[in-house]
Amino acid sequence: MIKYDRFQLSNGLRVLVHHDENTPMVVVDVMYDVGARDENPGKTGFAHLFEHLMFGGSVHIPEYDEPLQRAGGENNAYTTNDLTNYYCSLPADNIETAFWLESDRMLSLAFSKKSLDVQRKVVVEEFREHYINKPYGDVWHQLRALAYHVHPYRWMTIGKEVSHIEEATLEDVKGFFAKHYTPANAILVVAGNITTDKVKALAEKWFGNIPGGVRYNRELPMEPEQTSARKKEIHADVPLDAFYKCWHMSGRLDKRYYMADLASDILGGSSSSRLYQRLVKEKKLFSQIGCHHFGSIDAGLMAIEGKLIKGVDMLAAEAAVEEELTQMKNELPSEKELQKVKNKTESMMAFEDMSLTNRANSLANYELLGDAGLMNSELGRYLEVTAGDIREECSRIFQESNSSTLYYFSKK
Repeated sequence: MIKYDRFQLSNGLRVLVHHDENTPMVVVDVMYDVGARDENPGKTGFAHLFEHLMFGGSVHIPEYDEPLQRAGGENNAYTTNDLTNYYCSLPADNIETAFWLESDRMLSLAFSKKSLDVQRKVVVEEFREHYINKPYGDVWHQLRALAYHVHPYRWMTIGKEVSHIEEATLEDVKGFFAKHYTPANAILVVAGNITTDKVKALAEKWFGNIPGGVRYNRELPMEPEQTSARKKEIHADVPLDAFYKCWHMSGRLDKRYYMADLASDILGGSSSSRLYQRLVKEKKLFSQIGCHHFGSIDAGLMAIEGKLIKGVDMLAAEAAVEEELTQMKNELPSEKELQKVKNKTESMMAFEDMSLTNRANSLANYELLGDAGLMNSELGRYLEVTAGDIREECSRIFQESNSSTLYYFSKK
C-alpha cells in the first residue's frame, strides 16, 4: 500500500506527497497533461520538442542542469502520445533547488531563437537517425497511419514529418507553451524524506503565484470502428523480412484493457509465451516474435511483430500466427497459464514500487488518469480477469476486419 496526501493550489496545480523516511532522497516529478495527441496535425512533434526546450533555460535560470548537479541531483524526462513528464532526484536537504528550477520553467521558458535552433537541430537529427535512416525505423509511422484515420494517435511522438519540426517558429512554440504548460494542466508529485506540511509551504512559495492558466479541455476526434482489413507492403534495405500486424483495443480505463493486457502476455510477452515457443522454437518460422500494446489512454493498439527466418514465405508465417490467434479465440487459456501472467504482472508492479522514482511517476500517472488511488487498487482488476474473459476479449480484438498488416520485405 503506497500512502500519499493530496492537495491543490488555488491556481489549479495538483500536488501529491508520498512520505518515505527510509531514504535520504526526494523525487520531484512534474507531469503535464499534454502529449502528441494534443498537437495540430500540421505541426506535429511539438510535445517531444518541448521535452528538449524545457532544459534550454528559463526566465531566471539560464542553465537547468548545472544548479541541480551542484545540489547532488540528476534528472530526466520523457514524452508519450498522452503526456509529458519531467523528474529529478536529489538529497532531501536540497529539495528547494528542485522547486526553484521546476517553478521557474513552468512560469516561463527563456524563449530565444538560439535555444529553438539548437533543440530543433537535436530533434531533427534524432528523427533522421532513428526513424528515417535506421532499418525498420519507419514501421510505426506506417502502421499508425494505416490503423488510425482520424484520431491523433495516427502519428508518433517524434512527429508525423520532419518538416514540422524544421519549420517550427518561435511563435508556434510560445503558443504551445502558453496553452499546455500551466499549473492548471500539471501535476506535482514529491516523494521521499519530506513531510506534507513542508511540501505545502514550498509549493505555495514557488508555484502559488504562477498564473493558473486554463485547464486544457481535450476534444479529440473518435476513431470510427474499423470494418475492413488494411494491408500494406514495403520493400526496403533491411536484413530480414518482417511481419507486423495490429488490432484496435480498449483504452486505459476500460475493464477490457486488463483482459487484453494479460492476453498479450500469454501470446507474446516473453520467451515462454505461445508465439515464441511455437513459431520460433518449434516451427522455426521467426527468429524473434512478440506481442505488445501501447497502454494508451484512448483506445489503443495490440500488435504482433516478428522477424522471419531467411527463406520463410511471408504468407506462411502469417498463417502460423493466425493459427495461434484462432486458438486464443476458441479455447480457454489454462489456469496455470493465466496464473503465470497474473503473477508476472503482480511481481512487476511490486518491483516498480521498490524505486522511489517509479513510485512518484506512478502517482502522477494515476492522478492524470483521474484517480491516484488506482496505484493501490489496480492489481485487483487484473486478478479478477478470468480465462473466459481472455477468450472473449481475444474474439473481440482478433477479427480480420479490425486488423492492419504491414509486410516488410528485404530487398536483399
